[in-house]
Amino acid sequence: MDILKEDIICVIPARGGSKGLLRKNVKLIGSEPLIARPVRQAIESGVIGTVLVTTDDEEIAKIAKDAGATILIRPSDLAKDLTTTEDTLKHALVTHESEIGKQFELAVFLTATDIFRNPEWIKEGVEKMKNNSKLESVFSGHSTHKNFWERQEDGSWKRVKDWMADYSSRQIRRHIVREDTGLMCISRAWLWRRGKRIGDSVDIIQNSDSFTSIDIHYEEDLILANSAIKIRSKQ
Repeated sequence: MDILKEDIICVIPARGGSKGLLRKNVKLIGSEPLIARPVRQAIESGVIGTVLVTTDDEEIAKIAKDAGATILIRPSDLAKDLTTTEDTLKHALVTHESEIGKQFELAVFLTATDIFRNPEWIKEGVEKMKNNSKLESVFSGHSTHKNFWERQEDGSWKRVKDWMADYSSRQIRRHIVREDTGLMCISRAWLWRRGKRIGDSVDIIQNSDSFTSIDIHYEEDLILANSAIKIRSKQ
């Protein structure tokens, strides 16, 4: 079955009760409120039929609606500090599908706090999902040649991968990829209905943009993000 634009939903969670940076989703990033940025980027991708913002906050809802999103007011018990993203996405998808009497084929997840996404990644991810029915998810990932260590049960430290002991040139050595689903994650909608964000059969759209590590949760993150935007505007 062909997957049409109308078969694709994007869900952007944005609650009002942020702790690290109060009211962060309505703070200005560049010249627009934080919540308006992923709405705009989803629309600019040109491949999403419904952009849905799930929130518990009236101000966030108004800003998102003005930016072009459909609004779902979620219950307070799904807007707590320990509410999982998976529960939020499942609720938004199932509730909206029930309201409109239609099921979606693909579900796209974006966050407001990860801001340095390229709308073309969304478009590319959708195309990958359309062209390969075996794929369950496609998401954004940052390629890095850095070494990673993990603590063992006995308290010692061990490299995550044995090949990381080879300190060869960065240009030729192997790399790993950091999962950045907040920047862009596309899954078969049935996965969300089962309470899973991503599946096991995946493809990753890789980038080497160091700015993708900026994730806004504190005041200094916002300052850093706005400084980075100014740098990009001059390039």
